[in-house]
Amino acid sequence: MTIVLDPTGESAPQTRQRVARPESLQGLTVGLLDISKPRGDIFLDRVESKLLEMGAKVNRYRKPTFTKPAPVDLRHEIASQCDAVIEALAD
Repeated sequence: MTIVLDPTGESAPQTRQRVARPESLQGLTVGLLDISKPRGDIFLDRVESKLLEMGAKVNRYRKPTFTKPAPVDLRHEIASQCDAVIEALAD
């Protein structure tokens, strides 16, 4: 018998309604969040070039460490400055 423990402590997962996707990224500001894992910046460099080709404006952000959630101030900055966010999870 195998027992799997959930470290989040959620007895019932929280559900949220999804935000509608934009028709186009043309003219929108997309935030790229580097979570500070190795090679995440390389992945985001490529994503940034593709987004710029699509007419989006790009803002780059970086978490201090991948071991903790982004600080509240950083999350507020991203939410107030961006229309969409992409988070890099590469190693």
